[in-house]
Amino acid sequence: MSRKNPKKASEAPAAEVDFGFRKVAEDDKQGLVNEVFSKSAARYDQMNDLMSGGLHRLWKDDFVTMLNPPVSDRPFRVLDVAGGTGDIAFRIAERGGRGTHVTIADISPEMVAEGRKRAAAEGRLDKCDFTVGNAEQLAFPDRSFDAYTIAFGIRNVTHIDRALAEAWRVLKPGGRLLCLEFSHVDVPGMDKIYDAYSFTVIPAVGKVVMGDGQPYRYLVESIRTFPDQEKFKSLIEEAGFSRVSYRNLTGGVVAIHSGWRI
Repeated sequence: MSRKNPKKASEAPAAEVDFGFRKVAEDDKQGLVNEVFSKSAARYDQMNDLMSGGLHRLWKDDFVTMLNPPVSDRPFRVLDVAGGTGDIAFRIAERGGRGTHVTIADISPEMVAEGRKRAAAEGRLDKCDFTVGNAEQLAFPDRSFDAYTIAFGIRNVTHIDRALAEAWRVLKPGGRLLCLEFSHVDVPGMDKIYDAYSFTVIPAVGKVVMGDGQPYRYLVESIRTFPDQEKFKSLIEEAGFSRVSYRNLTGGVVAIHSGWRI
């Protein structure tokens, strides 16, 4: 009697995940994301200004205002994930007192290099340090930080649930998660204008400034495939966070989500 051999696990189809509007092998996404940011690292901040008309600066200011770092000598340790060029970290360092210190962890060596160079030029290395690290597998002990911030980075990780679980792990009890991310427009009619702008102007600007519009087409597509405000709130709650809330900015173009490790 003949018997078919069961298919080996190693022969099973590879899991696929979103990379913009296309599906890619789960193991390939991080490398593709890294390639996007390695190409744009040197002009990343310039492109943010051009793409948002400078609005990203106001969003980040609101974000750090919500964090409200203590203006005292009391130690206050912040982990800023996907913080590459230091935009969030420097704001936190400026707002906080002498006890405030920010560790930046970004998976892109090129982005980290840009941030460290900028920090050295601006005399910020005493309050900020830079590391290369993966949001899904952070190289820090449990309960190490008073706050975890991530701005415009969570949608680029391969497994959002793993990144959120790591955020919960490295936070001290009473610690806070704050996430600033592009979200879903909630103003009727504005969504169509925003789509038209995103899919035509942003890649065109990227092509002029960077010589390649494709990385910015991916970034626009990744915004559209990211969970909306309520779904992302649920993911944060599933990771163990309490008192989860969010606040829309600019009609939902971006949202700030907040959660606490109790």
